[in-house]
Amino acid sequence: MINTITKPAGRLSAAIAALALTGLIAPNAVAADVNAASEVRVSMQANDETRTIAKKESEAVNSAANLCGAGYELFMAERLPDATRLGTLFTYTKSGSSGFTSSCAVFDNNSGSSAYMKLKLCPNSTDTKLCKTDEGTFSQYAGPVRVTGSSASILCSKVTAIMKYEGGTVINRVTYAAPCN
Repeated sequence: MINTITKPAGRLSAAIAALALTGLIAPNAVAADVNAASEVRVSMQANDETRTIAKKESEAVNSAANLCGAGYELFMAERLPDATRLGTLFTYTKSGSSGFTSSCAVFDNNSGSSAYMKLKLCPNSTDTKLCKTDEGTFSQYAGPVRVTGSSASILCSKVTAIMKYEGGTVINRVTYAAPCN
């Protein structure tokens, strides 16, 4: 069974998404004031934590998916560094005719203030030039970052999320951004 989450649609959501892309509002806010029209799918390979977050925080899940673009399904959502949640890492995958052909990640800043954030997404390759990175001081989120390629290069792609807050590193998470068999 695939869980579904409502995704914002219409002109208002496009305007809100454009503001989110400029960094003027947080991903958590993008879906808040918009009527639902389409669905973001949760991957069959998503873990229980991701499914729980998708149910409890559907607006944040939808907002991050909206930043990634159409056709992505939620693979992973993780509160970082733990349930206290200074940040939330979202990863999405997009299927092509030959399997997963794209991964996308968004790192939501839930700290309540600006922090240095780095989000890096790398396909399953030794060529680090293929990695995509977004870093800087953000009050709302880092990303989206996307990698595209053959199914083999997207499977086992890795994502790194770093947050430095109040003089120290509070999040330094490396995990898989796409299914890894």
